[in-house]
Amino acid sequence: MADLVTQAKASPRKRGHYNLHPNLDDKIHRLCMAVEPGSYVRPHRHLDPKKWELMVILKGKMDILIFNDNEEVSERYHLDAKGDIRGMEIDAGSWHTLVSMEEGSVVLEIKQGPYSCLSEKDSCQWAPREGENGTVEFEIWYRKAKIGDKAPQIARPS
Repeated sequence: MADLVTQAKASPRKRGHYNLHPNLDDKIHRLCMAVEPGSYVRPHRHLDPKKWELMVILKGKMDILIFNDNEEVSERYHLDAKGDIRGMEIDAGSWHTLVSMEEGSVVLEIKQGPYSCLSEKDSCQWAPREGENGTVEFEIWYRKAKIGDKAPQIARPS
C-alpha cells in the first residue's frame, strides 16, 4: 500500500491503481486504488451494461457521494478504515463519485467486468470533465456537500 500511495502522490491525477485481476476482459475486476485529497473523480454511472461496484476502505478515509437526476446529493457514506463503515456497494446505474478525506487513503474496488470505457452519457453533464475549469471547486464541494445539496454551477466551455 505504501508504494501505491507513493504512486498516487506522484500522479497528476493524485490516484494510483493496482489491478488484482489478470486482464481487462476478466468478469470480475478487483483493484486497489490509492486516492489523495485533491483528486477529482467526475460523477458517473455504469449503465451500459449495468454494473455494481463494491468499495472497501483499507487505509484512511474516503466518502462516497450518490446523486439523483436533479444534480443533488441523495446519499453520502463516510468510509473509515478505523470506523464503523468500512465498505459499501454502489447500485448499478447510480450516479456516484468518491472523494479522499485523508492522505494515504486506499480502497479495494470490486466490480463487474469486462472493462468498458465510460461514455459521455454515463458521466454527469453538469460536472466538469477531468482537466476542465471547475474541477478544483467540485472536489472542494464534494468534501462538504450534504444530502440535498445541489452541485455548484461552474462555467464550462461549450
